[in-house]
Amino acid sequence: MCGIVAGCSYRNIVPILTEGLRRLEYRGYDSCGVAVVDENRLKRARTVSRVQDLIEQTEKNGIKGLSGIAHTRWATHGAPEICNTHPHFSHDQIAVVHNGIIENYEPLREELKAKGYVFVSETDTEVIVHLVHSYYEGDLLEAVKKTVLRLKGAYGIAVSCKDEPDRVIGAKMSAPLVVALGDKENFIASDPLALAGVTDCYIYLEDGDVADIRPTSAQIWNRLGDEFVEIQRPVSVVQGFTSGIALGPYTHYMQKEIFEQPQALSDTLEGVQFVTSAIFGHEAKEIFQQIKRVLIIACGTSYYAGLVAKYWLEALAKVPCDVEIASEYRYRESVPDKDTLVLTISQSGETADTLAALEHAKSLGMDKTMTICNVATSAMVKQTRLHYITRAGVEIGVASTKAFTTQLASLFLMTLAIAKEKGRLSAEAEEKLMADMRHLPQAMHVVLEKENEIKEWASFFASKNNALFLGRGVHYPIALEGALKLKEISYLHAEGYPAGELKHGPLALVDAEMPVVTVAPNDELLEKLKSNMQEVRARKGELFVFCDQGTNIESAPGIHVIKMPENYGHLSPILHVLPLQLLAYHTAVAKGTDVDKPRNLAKSVTTE
Repeated sequence: MCGIVAGCSYRNIVPILTEGLRRLEYRGYDSCGVAVVDENRLKRARTVSRVQDLIEQTEKNGIKGLSGIAHTRWATHGAPEICNTHPHFSHDQIAVVHNGIIENYEPLREELKAKGYVFVSETDTEVIVHLVHSYYEGDLLEAVKKTVLRLKGAYGIAVSCKDEPDRVIGAKMSAPLVVALGDKENFIASDPLALAGVTDCYIYLEDGDVADIRPTSAQIWNRLGDEFVEIQRPVSVVQGFTSGIALGPYTHYMQKEIFEQPQALSDTLEGVQFVTSAIFGHEAKEIFQQIKRVLIIACGTSYYAGLVAKYWLEALAKVPCDVEIASEYRYRESVPDKDTLVLTISQSGETADTLAALEHAKSLGMDKTMTICNVATSAMVKQTRLHYITRAGVEIGVASTKAFTTQLASLFLMTLAIAKEKGRLSAEAEEKLMADMRHLPQAMHVVLEKENEIKEWASFFASKNNALFLGRGVHYPIALEGALKLKEISYLHAEGYPAGELKHGPLALVDAEMPVVTVAPNDELLEKLKSNMQEVRARKGELFVFCDQGTNIESAPGIHVIKMPENYGHLSPILHVLPLQLLAYHTAVAKGTDVDKPRNLAKSVTTE
């Protein structure tokens, strides 16, 4: 959570910092601020509004400088109020911005109070700025090094000092941070996206790194125990962000990303002509042959992708699969099994709970690890033996769409690879399933053409307070995902349920004011699902059905039907989630919510 962008330049850096914040708002938008060194003074602007308000403040107040730090906040410690808004100052000499949570901030706070430091915020971050000040003796780098030795928890920080106007210090521990290398200017940011168009050259910092940034140099020091040694990190060239941040003909990023899914799926499958374990890493063949079960660990939408994969793994590969919510798994006693594949799923690869759960599993001796992730340079990729990189591209909307469908495609490929290594995938089945996968992008286009029909439903949902989503079998997790999307961006209370559970409780909620969305593929559970639909209609519930061709479900009073393409068998969930995304999107638009930046949420959850 939270977004950081900072740097030193030969030119006024404020427009670069504020534009970077605008691009990082997906990481949090409760408040934002910027601080610069100008004429050997720290100058600051802060707001509990959005970045545009901050830009107007900086222009009005003439805030400019060649070096500075900036921050957009997702609130943890302290409400979204000006006093809690970053950057934080100490004695108008030191300024700090921070992403993460300092777990030992309370004893540090008391220690600093005893030394005479006055705290004006409720944040854990303020202990950092006062610690740096307490250690400062003319060398900002040394003060930051001493400070991070005292911190416990997660942090990505950027620090500036009025007495060293051409310098910014960054530090990283369990929170993403990159160094961006420009021409006579260098930067620090939470995400390369912040500096798209400014530079394509990045250094991905690792845990324990401290970066000393000046206009013409960037030195990196890594912590070894209580000491720091200078180290060289590789420079990566990252291109292609510019197109990702342009809205084009779309109203919102979420809408754009929904319609990018056919291309994202094609990109994710590019070059995969047949099923082979080699695409997951050179150890994959051996690991896939050895494993006796799969443990999937994830959060949110990625967790629902894992639930879909469970059906696939057990049906096609005949491998038992458990799916765990990361924040639960890491804190409970579980039974380790060295013959289990531990699979994490994450869009960013920096999700704090999932990373911690992965580390927990490894500490139990479960060393057969794999991740499905959209960021090749992420911590999760670095910490697993196998991986598959989805090629969803930049996803700015907080509500995940194309990351989800590309995760599903990757999980299906993995399922087939495991099945093949275990001798459970015939050549005929492989050929058919791969042909179906290659045809999926075209089928997705057909579904997306239903947008106007779905939009007509949205006004009905926008007038309600609750909704129920029903699915059976492998489409039950799709119902869960549909409900989550509606909750995230429209703020309607929505629940996903296995349709067979309807009469075991949820049916009590069904009346004329409860729209019931039904995912109705033409599969072996269709007739059972039709019975569940009749249960809804008998209670005067309003049904909204997404069904395949050939289901013989037609529109009638109390039943609204949108027809999908022909049934895609095991791959059907990838198609059926698309109309649920569109329904959530258009309901949110009808309600007038902030679609891309829903309240209280952030894109990348890098804190517990």
